[in-house]
Amino acid sequence: MPIRQLSETMINQIAAGEVIERPASVVKELVENALDAGAARVEIVTAGGGLNLIRVTDDGAGIPEQELALAIARHCTSKLTEDIHDIRSLGFRGEALPSIGSVARLSIRSRTANGDSAAEIGIEGGRVSAVKPAAANRGTTVEVRDLFFATPARLKFMKGERAESSAISDVVKRIAIAFPAVRFTLAGSDRSTLDLSAAGDGPEGRLRRVAQVMGADFPDNSIAIDASRDGVHLAGHVSIPSFSRANALQQYAYVNGRPVRDKLIAGAIRGAFADVLPRDRHAVTVLFLTLDPAIVDVNVHPAKADVRFRDPGLVRGLIVGAIREALANAGIRAATTGAAGMMAAFRPGAASYAHPGPANGHRSYEAAYRASGSAGFDPSRSPQRPLDMGFADGGFGENEQAAFDAGPLHSADARAGQDEATQTLLGTALGAARAQVHENYIVAQTTDSLVIVDQHAAHERLVYEALKNALHSRAVPSQMLLLPEIVDLAEEDAERLALHSETLARFGLAIERFGPGAVAVRETPSMLGETNVQQLVRDLADEIADNDTVDTLKERLDRIAATMACHGSVRSGRLLRAEEMNALLRQMEATPGSGTCNHGRPTYIELKLADIERLFGRR
Repeated sequence: MPIRQLSETMINQIAAGEVIERPASVVKELVENALDAGAARVEIVTAGGGLNLIRVTDDGAGIPEQELALAIARHCTSKLTEDIHDIRSLGFRGEALPSIGSVARLSIRSRTANGDSAAEIGIEGGRVSAVKPAAANRGTTVEVRDLFFATPARLKFMKGERAESSAISDVVKRIAIAFPAVRFTLAGSDRSTLDLSAAGDGPEGRLRRVAQVMGADFPDNSIAIDASRDGVHLAGHVSIPSFSRANALQQYAYVNGRPVRDKLIAGAIRGAFADVLPRDRHAVTVLFLTLDPAIVDVNVHPAKADVRFRDPGLVRGLIVGAIREALANAGIRAATTGAAGMMAAFRPGAASYAHPGPANGHRSYEAAYRASGSAGFDPSRSPQRPLDMGFADGGFGENEQAAFDAGPLHSADARAGQDEATQTLLGTALGAARAQVHENYIVAQTTDSLVIVDQHAAHERLVYEALKNALHSRAVPSQMLLLPEIVDLAEEDAERLALHSETLARFGLAIERFGPGAVAVRETPSMLGETNVQQLVRDLADEIADNDTVDTLKERLDRIAATMACHGSVRSGRLLRAEEMNALLRQMEATPGSGTCNHGRPTYIELKLADIERLFGRR
């Protein structure tokens, strides 16, 4: 077959296959155009999941009549200078409108601020109509009908109307978070109206917009992030560990205001929460990265959802470090949703919810207690014995016993006579221990709330943090192999491992180059015992290639420390004295991340006095 030049329509349809994947892609491109035009209000109307109709109206700068024909021509744009590395707008490729017009019926009606009247142009399956006068207010209205009518095969790959409508909503919400000063409305015959009023600029306006999109619970259960490193700034909010989701759909990431779905950012979030969330739970995050456009490439794919950083290790390190520091500095906090669930369970006639199996792979408390033997917890076998730290010298016993004895059922005069030490305990975050229920739950009282603590889960986190700090404060003990293990690798992988050999040695893995395409492993971490050295080294090589880190080995060691903590912590079924319970509460307050155990389950639930009064009809 001879070589021939493709027609303009065919070229546009090929481009549409990359740019326009589904109706949500059309909405994304049109809304981004509206925002680039300086719109303060964007209205979206859809029908048939966007396949029958998509109409986007804005009050932006508008398109002059003489430029309408250029607006639907390929590679024509007003957003790009001669420097391809200086991209400061959402759109820049000049492909969206001609691509849409090649597979649908597209019309653009626009009027500039200084224009006496509006003008309109249409394109149907690649055929352009002449520009004609029209009636319109300032701004632009783009209407897309019968999407993919010119490429019927693409229609077979579309999902149901409900799924396409949901994808459109998600796109609008993702964009809206980055532009809190703009009002967005999404309506149509196939959906209920979504109206996101303008929330204002600045961090407060951004948080209000986040609450509009993600719900009012998120701001109350989130931690602010604000960090910078080498010209890269990170801001936003992340959820506390006890406030999580079953999927990662509520993880929003932005690079210079552009919504992205980047695997490096997603991996960094996962790594930052690795110690406090189970594998099947995901944090809720809204993160904004701001950096010089010259050091990030947004031109990786026509859909512009992927980006590439010049220094991915810097970005990943900034995200992981900032989130972990924020979690450590946030103190101990319980999710507000836990109290709501408790109130629902207390209400008469509330439906019970029973987990069909062990939570997060944990054995039941009864099974754990039976397995531990009738003797229960043996302090001599605990790796750190944190329960002994607080009261070994009698520092807690007398005062905390007073707090324990001055129970909530005593008279008002008795409570008024509590000594200063008792009042001090009541003023702490987790309060003073009042009772132990079912030999596993500590009931504590603060000045304005009731706290219920899972003693096994709480102590497990304390022991784990102590083990982890000891593990990473010095070189990890290693065991020498009788015969070195030779691992064959690609030459570039062997080179990367050699560059990280000092870091790996600190974690107990001693490697050295063994020819151009192999490494020799002479020592492995003692904690790993017998391990598959070949697989471990290959996993490390893959991770270094992707993220320039050696976190795989660190995570394996941390998992072993977590297992040791689980078996070395105080068991369910052990009776605790008042001073032991109070010592546990004080150490929880002083330990970062103690709001969840190693498996991601909450260690305590707090119920405010006002909520208790509502349960009894006092409010």
